[in-house]
Amino acid sequence: MKVILLKDVKGQGKKGEVKNVSLGYARNYLLKNNLAVEATPGNLKQLDAQKRQQKEQAKEEQQQAEMLKEKLDKITVEIKAKAGEGRLFGSITSKQIAEALQKEHGIKVDRRKLELEQPIKALGYTNVPVKLHPHVTGTIKVHVVEK
Repeated sequence: MKVILLKDVKGQGKKGEVKNVSLGYARNYLLKNNLAVEATPGNLKQLDAQKRQQKEQAKEEQQQAEMLKEKLDKITVEIKAKAGEGRLFGSITSKQIAEALQKEHGIKVDRRKLELEQPIKALGYTNVPVKLHPHVTGTIKVHVVEK
């Protein structure tokens, strides 16, 4: 019996796949537990429509990420910190950069998307990569100045 999986099923496949399974397994487990539906022509059309909609949505998200990347490449975030002899007392973290970006430019970026390998511990300019989308990475220029 052909079924369309509604959820990931261990040993069978992932959500959205069409699988050929035994009649008893389909009736007694997959259909009963709402893990799959029968692969009728109507259900297959619905599955195709859902896949097309997901592709369009993913394409739109990538376009928005590209637009945000262009904005971020032009921006310089200035952060003031206490320092002595060219070194900071403490360090600048991704959380502080995200907050400064939100406050100065009104752009909200999750601090976990800032790919800062180590906190910034020196005065001056630093380029910080930002992972906006799996295929799109922008860069923010962070300028650390002395208070």
